[in-house]
Amino acid sequence: MGTTNDVINGFFGIVEQYINSLNALERKVVDYKTPSELKKMINFTISSQGEDYQNIFQYINSYLDYSVATGNKQFFNQFYSGFNLPAFMGEVLTAISNTSMYTYEVAPVATLIEMEMIKKMSEIVGFNNGDGIFVTGGSNANLIAMFSARNKLFPEIMSIGMKHLPQMSLFVSDQAHYSFENAANLLGLGTSSIYSVKSDINGSMLVSDLEEKILESRQKNEVPFFVVATAGTTMLSSFDPIEAVIETAHRHNIWCHVDGAFGGSLILSHKTRHLFNGVEKADSFAWDPHKIMNIPLMSSVILTREKGRLAKNITNLQDDYIYHDTETGNYDLGKKSIQCGRRVDALKLWLSWKYYGDQGYGQRITRLLELSEYFENKIKENSRFQLTKPRQTLNVCFRYMPLKDINIDDFNKNIRETLRKTGKTLVNFGIIDNRFTFRWVVSNPEVTEKDIDIFFDNFLTTADQLEDNMQTIN
Repeated sequence: MGTTNDVINGFFGIVEQYINSLNALERKVVDYKTPSELKKMINFTISSQGEDYQNIFQYINSYLDYSVATGNKQFFNQFYSGFNLPAFMGEVLTAISNTSMYTYEVAPVATLIEMEMIKKMSEIVGFNNGDGIFVTGGSNANLIAMFSARNKLFPEIMSIGMKHLPQMSLFVSDQAHYSFENAANLLGLGTSSIYSVKSDINGSMLVSDLEEKILESRQKNEVPFFVVATAGTTMLSSFDPIEAVIETAHRHNIWCHVDGAFGGSLILSHKTRHLFNGVEKADSFAWDPHKIMNIPLMSSVILTREKGRLAKNITNLQDDYIYHDTETGNYDLGKKSIQCGRRVDALKLWLSWKYYGDQGYGQRITRLLELSEYFENKIKENSRFQLTKPRQTLNVCFRYMPLKDINIDDFNKNIRETLRKTGKTLVNFGIIDNRFTFRWVVSNPEVTEKDIDIFFDNFLTTADQLEDNMQTIN
């Protein structure tokens, strides 16, 4: 198909066309196909003979045509959405330069960028002499936090293991992310080491129950070592009382981690900064810019208040084929990472933050909060909807109340699946108080009130059509 330049130009022509189409009115969030339909439409197998770029372009077009358009302004399904041009540029540059983050030698500029981003984010949290590193997601950040707490309490684990140690225990809200169960499994603690702390009606941890659970654990001769305060739960976007949780944990000499994987970016808005009061006293903090900071997946950090804590987690590195005794050896970030090869995920965040600045990012996140308030008011104003729980930040949980005497949960599920498969909009759901509940979340700062109005038009039109077609359940 011509020269390499022709191929590159052809590829970026497809990319430009896709980006321009994202918010066209006729663009579906997804052109839904079943797995069997996709297998008939796209040749997924790899043959012994290679194919030319003409075919490669067809595969690229098919991939974009039938993937979910998370940049579409009717995508309200996850905590990530939208298109960020400077961050996209960083993603492309990361692929072009194709380096790893273990040494300054092979990633000099990227190393300094990551160090600056960690310094910046640490200072925002209040870890003025802190530490941190980019990881592969919030679940990994939570794992590293638990890993750090365990190894600080029992550093000998690194050499002789855990067989001589007492049973350790950790404490998370009953609304906390499931990644802590995985982390307990991976670290050899077992899920039985987890105490589930009760939450109030709005999904915030009850500190009184945390205190009781810690005392209960000590009475069993266990060693409590890790407490989690969640800054933005998955379903309700609830915030635990961070300062009180930290105070309770530290009074018992327990590491306190704040899981801000989802809600951490809300610290940038003047409207929600108060939710983080006391966070500077935490021992660690997870933060995912790939969520509401609109950075392409993945962009995630783990921050620690103690300088050098992450390096102390790692066994002595003797691999001199990677780590050389040079004047830049103290810049080798791999010495504090459990990964060897590690992608450059800081560049896209750096370019985006350079473009928007602190003020611009604060305004973008404040705008998201305004949009979620607008959505909540639309729910409250229409008697056909029921607000399941009060909105706290960016999530709005609601149900549709059909006029006919039909199963409400089944009907709401039917609305959701119809909207999803027609590609009109994509909105997620969960279970609250044993009831099916829509969880609408806005994370695309390009969304407008008009887009929210379109969502309600699509939703109500679909509900009316389904209700007309359903038989009343006697």
